Amino acid sequence: MELLVLTSLEWTLLTSTGILFLIQLIYYIYLYNRIHRHTHAVQCEEVHFNKEQPPISIIIYAREECANLKENLCSILDQDYPTFEVIVINDGNSDGSEDYLIQLENRYQYLYHSFIPASSRYISRKKLAVMLGIKAAKYEWLVMTHANCRPQSDQWLKIMARNFTSHTQVVLGYSGYERGHGWLHKRVCYDNLFTSMRYLGFALAGHPYMGIGRNMAYRKDVFYKSKGFTEHLNLQRGDDDLFINQIANKENTRVETDEQACVRMNAVQRTKDWREEKIGYTSTAPLYRGIQRWLLGFETTARLLFHASWICTLVFGIMQQQWLMVGIVILFPLLRYIFQAFIINKTAKDLQEKRRYYFTLPIFDILQPLQSLRWKLYCRFRNKNEFLRK
Repeated sequence: MELLVLTSLEWTLLTSTGILFLIQLIYYIYLYNRIHRHTHAVQCEEVHFNKEQPPISIIIYAREECANLKENLCSILDQDYPTFEVIVINDGNSDGSEDYLIQLENRYQYLYHSFIPASSRYISRKKLAVMLGIKAAKYEWLVMTHANCRPQSDQWLKIMARNFTSHTQVVLGYSGYERGHGWLHKRVCYDNLFTSMRYLGFALAGHPYMGIGRNMAYRKDVFYKSKGFTEHLNLQRGDDDLFINQIANKENTRVETDEQACVRMNAVQRTKDWREEKIGYTSTAPLYRGIQRWLLGFETTARLLFHASWICTLVFGIMQQQWLMVGIVILFPLLRYIFQAFIINKTAKDLQEKRRYYFTLPIFDILQPLQSLRWKLYCRFRNKNEFLRK
């Protein structure tokens, strides 16, 4: 019977692990499960949409991306939507993209393109491209995407547009990757899914704090009223995440997670490309307004502490041959894994992600915060001028 009696130290270890477990449970139920709950609400017709289809201007930034334009642009131009235009801002012409765009303009009367002067200096070329596109746009609603993005269906614009209510100024959509092979692609896909569950989850909870420019929309009017990118013109990045952080709120922001409204990119081939993208977003994160960044940092810290706590408690219990303690502490990571696997894989299914996470989930669960720390260290030790306009 002495084995059923726990000392004060043993109770302290179990209680600490239990509290950290509850913190994780709260985040998964109330934040990370938001996309699945939203999808279910839409299927049950609990979400009201706008039936009008206002004209749309699609703005695409392309930097030496002739191959991506050839692969993806027609899927955007062939959208089943009554009135829209596509504006491509071409940055560079050494890859034949200019000739290709001219050819397409002969087929599609609603395709236009412009270019960034080679002499442009002292401002992010991406921000300059977006501003040129917005200035050229004829319509109030602007949809942003990239040259390497491909809509999942010809209903992409229709489904995004159903969120264009009279009170809406911002619509955030989901962007994923085409199915690829290899460990790098698995890491990238999981990181992208988990990041989306975070920022889209906060938006669905009424606290939007960022967006990603591969699939989002906003009104031209709100761009001019907020003075565009003037607050962050000194930065290379910030045309999507910092801008949305600046203008989005509970009343004016909606989220679209329908599988047909998703866009997908080609599988990442080089670690360097993914690293630079993550470092870019990490460099702007300290400028986010609101407590969302701190709440996510708290979850990450609590996650690492939870793993350290249950492992230490398990080892201590085995060393003391306290099997009751061992049995209880094993339940915590097991229950967390069940909740985690259910919510993450349900969300992946809702977003039509072809990959599921079961055996790799515990690895990515620990690897993801370590990767975040790695990006932060990169930002800290790199030359600050690398993140400024050139």
